[in-house]
This record gives sequence, structure tokens and C-alpha cells, in this order.
Amino acid sequence: MSDILNKTVVLVLNRNWQAINVRTPADAFCQMATDAATGLDIDGAEFIRPVRWAEWRELPAREQDWSVNTVHGPVRVPTVIVALNYARVPMKRPAFNGRNLRERDGNRCQYTGELIKPEDGSIDHIVPRSRGGGNTWENCVWSKKSVNNRKSDRLPREAGLKLLRQPKAPAPMPVTAFIRNPLGIEDWKVFLGATG
Repeated sequence: MSDILNKTVVLVLNRNWQAINVRTPADAFCQMATDAATGLDIDGAEFIRPVRWAEWRELPAREQDWSVNTVHGPVRVPTVIVALNYARVPMKRPAFNGRNLRERDGNRCQYTGELIKPEDGSIDHIVPRSRGGGNTWENCVWSKKSVNNRKSDRLPREAGLKLLRQPKAPAPMPVTAFIRNPLGIEDWKVFLGATG
């Protein structure tokens, strides 16, 4: 299964065992071979053991494991590694998009305060794009479609509208909050939770 080498199927933890990234097996093998990381031999939440590269190469590949063939025989692909010299949890700001904007604004129209369904709302540019306004956290709010249509290409005060609060970019969050497990890798759930 050599194509697995280039898929992001390895969860990277910092030395405090907090999820910080996702890597390919090729990257993980390089980190392990240079002693920058250890692989975790995981058998459910009850058995987790850090394993250095020299021992990892000798671990038998279990039926449920991915493995790659080498001249020395099959080598198990780690599902989780620990970066030994890295303690930080990087921070990241959520991507600017409609879903995150709705979330920032609590699904409320920022002119009326009314709770609205996603299909009843739209992104409003406070300074319209036709007047030089950009797609930024500070220039966009969630608005009822009818209010947004009424505002059209005017400034809020020109349309008789007032913002409930001045919009701003959401605070950066730990990168762990952005790591997803689309393949449903069981070993990741120990570190990301069942919803990761």
C-alpha cells in the first residue's frame, strides 16, 4: 500500500501529547528516523506506548494497521507520533467564510438582533464592495436577507440601520480545534475525542 505514504493519516502531538498537526507517513518516518519524534504503539485507550524508530521498525504489522514494504520487510505506519522537542500548541484564526461568520455573530442578524436560520440570512458588507469594502471580518456581518436587500449598496446609516456591535475578527484558537478525522482513524479519537 505505497500510496498511503503520501496521505495525511498521521496525527502529530506535541511533547505534552496535545494534537498540533497532521502529516503523511513519509514525513512521520523521517521525523522518527532522526529522533525528532516517537511513534505511539496504541491498542485502544488503555494501551499507549511511545516507541523509538529502532524498535518501531521491528514492530509486527497487525491486521488493522497500514504498512509499507521495505527491503527489510513490512514497517507499520504510525497513526500518531509525538514531536519530542515541541511543546507549543499553535494558534490559528478561523477561516473567513459564511459558516464561521454566522457562528461569530451567533446566527443573529446584526441589525435586528433576530435569530435567523442559515437559509434566511446572508453576508452583509458594511461598506459595500461597490464602494471599496472588502471581504474581511471587520467589514462583514450576518444579516437577514430582507434587511440586506433593503440596505443594498448603501452604508448602514444611509439605509437607516444601526449595527448592534462593531464586528471584529474572532480570537485565534488552538490549532487542535481545527484538526478533523475524516477517515475515522480510531487511534486519533483518544487525542481528538469522538467528534474530531
